[in-house]
Amino acid sequence: MAQFDFRRYLPQFEPKLVTVMREGYSLASLRADAIAGLTVAIVALPLAMALAIASGTTPAVGLHTAIVAGFLISALGGSRVQIGGPTAAFIPVVFVVIQQHGMGGLILCTLMAGLMLIAAGLLRLGTLMRYMPQPVITGFTAGIAVSIFSSQVKDALGLDMADVPAEFLPRWKAYAAHLGTLEPAALALTVLGLAMILGLRRWRPSWPGFLIALAVCTVAGTLLALPAETIGSRLGRDAAPRPPRPPAPPASRFGDLPATLPQFEVPRIPFERTFELMPSAFTIAFLAGVESLLSAVVADGMTGRHRSNAELVAQGVANVGSALIGGLPATGALARTATNVRAGGRTPVAGMLHAVFLLLFMLILAPLMRYVPLAALAAVLLVVAWNMAEVQQFRNTLSAPVGDRIVLLATFVLTVLFDLTIAIEVGVVLAALVFMVRMSEAVELRAEAGAPPDEEAVGDEGFAQRANLPRGVEVYRIGGPLFFGVADRIGNLLDGLPQKPRVLILRMRQVPVIDASGVHALRALADRCHRQGIALIISGLQPQPNRVIAGMRLEKAPGEVHFASGFEAALAKARALLADHARDAAR
Repeated sequence: MAQFDFRRYLPQFEPKLVTVMREGYSLASLRADAIAGLTVAIVALPLAMALAIASGTTPAVGLHTAIVAGFLISALGGSRVQIGGPTAAFIPVVFVVIQQHGMGGLILCTLMAGLMLIAAGLLRLGTLMRYMPQPVITGFTAGIAVSIFSSQVKDALGLDMADVPAEFLPRWKAYAAHLGTLEPAALALTVLGLAMILGLRRWRPSWPGFLIALAVCTVAGTLLALPAETIGSRLGRDAAPRPPRPPAPPASRFGDLPATLPQFEVPRIPFERTFELMPSAFTIAFLAGVESLLSAVVADGMTGRHRSNAELVAQGVANVGSALIGGLPATGALARTATNVRAGGRTPVAGMLHAVFLLLFMLILAPLMRYVPLAALAAVLLVVAWNMAEVQQFRNTLSAPVGDRIVLLATFVLTVLFDLTIAIEVGVVLAALVFMVRMSEAVELRAEAGAPPDEEAVGDEGFAQRANLPRGVEVYRIGGPLFFGVADRIGNLLDGLPQKPRVLILRMRQVPVIDASGVHALRALADRCHRQGIALIISGLQPQPNRVIAGMRLEKAPGEVHFASGFEAALAKARALLADHARDAAR
């Protein structure tokens, strides 16, 4: 029995931080990473607050998540430049979990998702993420973008609504019912924020557009005393007007803003809901794994290869850590990672310093954050939603074959109208069915006597092979993978023959892989040949089919089943079998 080799297993989980320190870390590298970390922290600060509010929780939770999870992802991850934290992809599922199960339910989901990610990394499943069908990713990503856009209409328009429904259609019905409460000041701040972000992106792309837009909107709203809701206020159309100089800060529906370090403690976790929340936890783990590895793959083109399994373990540890401080799910963020690379970050230290800078910003700027208008944060998330939609990618996929279009649209519609978990499950199953149909259509099964010469025999040689077939011998060639999607065609093979042969040769040189269903189909064919007195010869097996067929003991099937290394050997065997049959008939 082979022993497990830990020396080959453990290096793939080594954090890139350890690799960097072993290679040598200079003062110049620290200076570059500090600049990059500061740049990313400036980008991440408004995003962390906006994503937390959109998820149905407080800015403090978003900031604590970005600090703790962001630090752990960079310190333990398998990428040199990955930046982690809360991302927009989690908003739909987190919002629903909080509405239905409260913050305790979300903590349990995040904790389970973290453990799932750790297990996936230890089982070396990171490489499997690359096989996720692109139409599924594009579909649920665009669906999440639409959900984010839909969730920001209330704050963008300043609608006076107590609660926003989690479902898409009821949400828009509620918006329509409250459209008369639109606040012009909030709409003006939203337009101002969008104009600032888009304008800076076009004319000053290196400037932190999100942060500048928030600052300008905050100053404008404060100086002009605009009646728009802010992080630290709670306004209502039926409430008495706010005095111009209140003696104390207004009550905040988001609680006290963070001005202290996040506290590590074991929160109250409703473990009795474990099975109920398992699908949501799986969705969070799936999104975290896919998004972090996609981000790492993109970063590879700029900085070198990542360790996918180490990255999954780091994502899992970060989510467990986030759960223990009552935080949100976290993963690698592509936009922040790209910002890190463009700013000069080349090692995980940049991501760790980004978390440190975020902590300093939180401690210093906490008194000012309460004046940030929710409409400005909505403008930030509207831009995030547009970027996330990848409209051009969506349009390109709509020009793909019909099967891909069906997968794309089904995943998109289910994400928007129903549930992200259902959308991913249905999308993956549909993509698998489309793949099986395509593979079954690609498999070639034809009689050699009526077919043009193949790659093994071309020109005159091919015609000579067919002319030299002995009487009573039929040859079929199988081209492509022999799996359950085409196994039924093997069973009907004898029905296409004009007359019953004495020997049937199956040429399988062009079959790269075979599964259990394929072997079962060959066994059924062998049994049918046996009942009809036909000898079966299988020739040209490649290594994988040879191993599977030997392991499933096809040679012990009823009747005569023979194997040959190539077509010439199969013909020689067929002639020998015909000669034996003739001698038996003469006796």
